[in-house]
Amino acid sequence: MPKPVDVTTPSDREVTVTRVFDAPAQMVWAAHTRPELIQRWLVGSEDWFMPYCKVDLRVGGRYRYIWQNKHTGGRFGSYGEHQEITPVERLVTSEQMDGLSLDEQINDEPAWGEGEPAINTLTLSEAGAKTTLSLIMRYPSKDLRDMALQSGMSDGMAMGYDLLDDFLAAQTDR
Repeated sequence: MPKPVDVTTPSDREVTVTRVFDAPAQMVWAAHTRPELIQRWLVGSEDWFMPYCKVDLRVGGRYRYIWQNKHTGGRFGSYGEHQEITPVERLVTSEQMDGLSLDEQINDEPAWGEGEPAINTLTLSEAGAKTTLSLIMRYPSKDLRDMALQSGMSDGMAMGYDLLDDFLAAQTDR
């Protein structure tokens, strides 16, 4: 049974997402930082997949994700830079979204630095055999925060976290 994702708006520029996983923090951390694991769960609905995922996990290192719709071929991407890394506890990144046309090469780097990015702060807290994930997304403006919320982001994150739950359960059952 899917677990709830708690989504709140603590300020006019922030969204906070909280979710508890039945897995050690080390596993949840790996699922958020290793490209081959990110591609397995960070896809939201079954209509999407992630054909491109690059992570340079160091302060100043960049990441790039590209999603593609299985039916229409439509694409969009996310990219940013790691600003703070405390392994297994905290990851602070910038984030910008971009749309991609179908004729663009899927591994092209985005035009870095267009507009002010969102700042995402992921924290993991382990107690017993459970890990609480908290993700604070701080947007440059209230309008951008509201656009993100209206995009279906919350539903997509809930679906992705359900996939992550399944993946983590399969790993802990081994």
